[in-house]
Amino acid sequence: MDPKIQSEIKQKMDKGIEALKHEFSRLRTGRASVGLVDGVKVEYYGSTMPLNQVATVNVTDSRTLTLSPWDKSAIQEIERAIHKADLGLQPVNDGKVIRINIPALTEERRKDLVKIAKKVTEESRVTIRNIRREGNESIKKLQKEAHLSEDDLEKWEAEVQKMTDAAIAQLDSLLTHKEKEIMEV
Repeated sequence: MDPKIQSEIKQKMDKGIEALKHEFSRLRTGRASVGLVDGVKVEYYGSTMPLNQVATVNVTDSRTLTLSPWDKSAIQEIERAIHKADLGLQPVNDGKVIRINIPALTEERRKDLVKIAKKVTEESRVTIRNIRREGNESIKKLQKEAHLSEDDLEKWEAEVQKMTDAAIAQLDSLLTHKEKEIMEV
């Protein structure tokens, strides 16, 4: 297979897998994780900034996040941004740091989170399949331009399918791991 096409397909599939990992990091599992507040944007001196650019985010223990603002005057804005992000988290402000206790999840909420994880994984599978389709189109285009044989075309398409199967297997593995993590009590 053409190394350029192969590396391009591999890169795109890897990005799709990384995107799923990022989405999973934002799913609440009942454990403290820095990823829970990744999407929080804070109004700071007239501009909107990611939370990690105005405060240090630490995991104190399995159920507590600690946010230490670099500028203590921003503590109210950080607290407001967490409420506004609607993450279901209650920040506690002591004037110097913000503590967020992660409450235990109910069984119903766990099941909802598993459904969300499955939905996000299916979207990632569709993305991987679209990358496969684009790769096969590139190969067919190359066949017409470079006059590749039918045998070569089939070999290359089989290689793309192997890459697709491996990527989807990795997605499924990530989903299985995330489901276990969510359903743990």
